[in-house]
Amino acid sequence: MKRILLTTALCVAATAAFAQKKAVNDAQNSAKSKNFDEARTLIQGALSNPKTKDDAKTWYVAGFVEDQEFDTEKTKEMFGQKPNYENMYTALEKILPYFQKAYDLDQQPNEKGKVKPRFAKEIKSILTSNHLYYINGGAYYFDQRDYKRAFDFFQQYLDISDLPMFKGEAVAARDSNYMTVQFYVAVAATQLGDPQVAIATLERAKDIDYRQNEIYQYLSYEYEQAGDTVNFERTLKDGLAKFPEENYYLLNLINIYIYSNRNQDAIEYLTVAIANDPNNPQYYDVMGRVYELGLKDYENAEKYFAKALEVDPTYADALSNLGRVYYNQGVNKQGEANMINDNKKYQEEIAVAKEYFNKALPYFEKAHELKPDEMEYMIALRGIYYNLNMGDKLDVIEAKMNQ
Repeated sequence: MKRILLTTALCVAATAAFAQKKAVNDAQNSAKSKNFDEARTLIQGALSNPKTKDDAKTWYVAGFVEDQEFDTEKTKEMFGQKPNYENMYTALEKILPYFQKAYDLDQQPNEKGKVKPRFAKEIKSILTSNHLYYINGGAYYFDQRDYKRAFDFFQQYLDISDLPMFKGEAVAARDSNYMTVQFYVAVAATQLGDPQVAIATLERAKDIDYRQNEIYQYLSYEYEQAGDTVNFERTLKDGLAKFPEENYYLLNLINIYIYSNRNQDAIEYLTVAIANDPNNPQYYDVMGRVYELGLKDYENAEKYFAKALEVDPTYADALSNLGRVYYNQGVNKQGEANMINDNKKYQEEIAVAKEYFNKALPYFEKAHELKPDEMEYMIALRGIYYNLNMGDKLDVIEAKMNQ
């Protein structure tokens, strides 16, 4: 009796294994007949079944099914018909993971200890044929602002280029396509909401000779958002060394130095910047801010703000900054006067305060004329008009502020 039961069990096992292998073949045939849903149903069972899940053919056929649908939609496009892009690119997206697994299993030694690949040639042929379409898929989803899928497609293009099976072949070339994709996968990564993924992708792309200036700016921004001040500053310095004409790096470095009270570093960078571009009013204006806010050196601050206006008399920031230097000194003098009990000395100090307010007035009026909706300028003018007893103008500016 035991021998009969054992034989029956072996027959059942053999039948089950045969059924799963048949499912793999049936899936392949269904894909060839364009019955893609049926093919996927058949192959999914084989992918998880212990009898077939470790067989290279199972994973090859899974990729083959997706390639058949991709090829069907691609052919429509080639003949001027409108393909179903969602089906087309969804199928393309699934091919590589299946083929990678199939290729790895196909490289395993058989029962005699020999490696005899059955599908490697076909896998390489299909991936080579489809390679450029991963760029198209990335562009398709990028245009739809589906940055996650765009990232995945661009990354698969790079992954295929980096596969050992293609070493030394055209697919692995670091050509213009490869450089372009490195850029766009990095840009897509910045839209995923994960600074670490974005940083890793941008760090990889920064050494590619394609739109490096933009990459360094994206990378700087991501480090800043991640709160990594050390790498933020390092990347800005690297970017400035590569692209000395780009203001983004210089101004951000100066901001770092200003807010961290590293004023001499800020002055050093600004001095170089002014030497390189003496007709840039922004550099003089920022230098004035360093002296005013960082070093409390109002004499030099006034000198640099005035120089900015010499270069560009309509530079609103410099107008308001120079006005503020005078205005704040007027406020300080007024505060000192209020501490004096002697009326004569009080009046003398108040007169000095009004001189400062009068010096500030034309600069804020000009800045307000250039930027009439800037609240900061209106607040300053209200203070000046009040302290100079300019009631009519005070009423006008307050009415505008309350609109």
